[in-house]
Formats: sequence, structure tokens, C-alpha cells
Amino acid sequence: MGALAPSESEDGVVRVGVIFPQTEIGADPGAIRAYAAAVAGAGFQHVLAYDHVIGADPAGHPGWAGPYNVASTFHEPLVLFGFLAGISELELVTGVVILPQRQTVLVAKQAAEVDVLAQGRFRLGVGLGWNAVEYEAMGEDFHSRGRRVEEQISLLRRLWTEPVVDFAGEYHRVTAAGIAPLPVQRPIPVWMGCGSDPRALRRVGRIADGWLPFGLPGPQLEQRVALVREGAAAAGRPPDALGMEGRIDFRDGDLDRIAGEAQAWTQAGATHLSVNTMDAGLATVDDHLSALERTARELL
Repeated sequence: MGALAPSESEDGVVRVGVIFPQTEIGADPGAIRAYAAAVAGAGFQHVLAYDHVIGADPAGHPGWAGPYNVASTFHEPLVLFGFLAGISELELVTGVVILPQRQTVLVAKQAAEVDVLAQGRFRLGVGLGWNAVEYEAMGEDFHSRGRRVEEQISLLRRLWTEPVVDFAGEYHRVTAAGIAPLPVQRPIPVWMGCGSDPRALRRVGRIADGWLPFGLPGPQLEQRVALVREGAAAAGRPPDALGMEGRIDFRDGDLDRIAGEAQAWTQAGATHLSVNTMDAGLATVDDHLSALERTARELL
């Protein structure tokens, strides 16, 4: 899948960014500002943020096994990006917004605003999510999320490219209405995150501009790439038309391992990489930045 993605530079070089340390950066705007400045100064090209709107209290949900809970700090990514767009030249990436639990027209409006403020440096990564508690709290149906997401993406693209939209779908109706301002990118690139489900992988190939896979390069990823390409071919798209963003976990800070994983991702066809410093035992924002500076010297 090594073709250039809509947001990739024309030189074909893999773009390397960072994953915003949502659960560990805290709520100080000054720390966020310092983080963005240091990341850009180290040479990284984008910042990717996870989405988690509301946390479940494990005491009220027996058997809770989710990676996040009511105590987990999460900045809302689109609001965060409005802030970052004003202080940084980094590309901004959601990785991923849980689209079916959000109102489609509102996401279109918010995403367009981020794209305007960031002057076209925005990719909207979307996914289905795993957290039924969150869907319930946001008043959306957890079980129909896979069916709804395709219609949502279709409507998003029309709202981003047409001043006035008439849309009548199974889940949405828009009558002679539109958003203003329209985004700089028309349409904004939509990337999709998914794991191993064949239906989801073929869906990525059929409708997405890029893919955020879970896992590491290897035989499983090769099988998933084949399914994505199969979906693209079935939709009449070039099989290598999508971008792919790999994730590298900092973990123990072994730079040889990190470089090896970056090379493996590149060989697998990744167009973008993000370095993740969460869950690596880093106590402060400065610790995260020190880890990223070491990684930048190895990768950039």
C-alpha cells in the first residue's frame, strides 16, 4: 500500500509524528503548549490524538476491562486541535474519533473549523470504538455503529465540498443546508482505524483515504493489507491508493528496537509513523519530550 496518501508529501518519504500522551500530560495548557513546540522543534511532522469522551467507573461496571476509566485524563481532540492550530505548524490527526457515537453534521462542522484554523493540515481518523458505556452516555446505538459509519463518511464528504446539501439516507436527513466556512481541503482526508475484522478491513479499502492499523508488521498485518487491497479493488480503486500509519511504542526506550520497527513498517508500506510514549513509565511532560528527542535522533 505504498502510494502517496492525500496528506503525504510528494517526495514519498515516510512522515513521522507523535501520539499525544492523553492520559499522562495533565490539564495544564502551558504543558500542552510546551509539548507542541518541543515536538515540532525535534523535527516531528504531526501529532495524533486519541478520542475518549466520558469515562466509566469500574465500581459501577463489574468486570470492567477497558484500558481507560473515569480517572483517565483525555483532552477532546477537536477542541485540542483548535488550540494547537493557533500555536503550531504540525499536522493534526485524530487517531481515532469514534464517529458513530457523534452527530455527523456537528463533526463535519468541527472538522472543517480545525482544517481552516490549521490551514489544511488536518486528517480526520475515525473508528467504531469498543466502549458501549460511552455510546449509552452519548445517546447513540452501539450495535448499529458499523452500518452507520459508511453513511456518515458519505455525508461528511458532501458537507465539506458542497455549499448546499440535500441528503436522505437511512440514518441522516439534511434538507437544503450546508456549513460555512468550508474546509481548506475539500474533502478533508478520512482515515479509518480497525483491527482484524475482515468486513472492517474491506470497508477501509472501499471508502477510506488512509488506514490506521492495530498491531505490528508481520504475517497478520500482511493478511490485513491484502483484505484492504481487496476492498479497494472491489470498489474500482487502485489497490495501493491508501496511506497507512504505523505506531511505534517507546516502551523501554530501546532505540535499536524502535529503528527496527520503523524499518519494518516502511517495508510493509507505511506512509506515516507515530511514536507513542504513553505507558512507558514517564512521570513528567519533560520525560516524554526527552524520550521523543532521543527517538527523533534515531528516526529523523
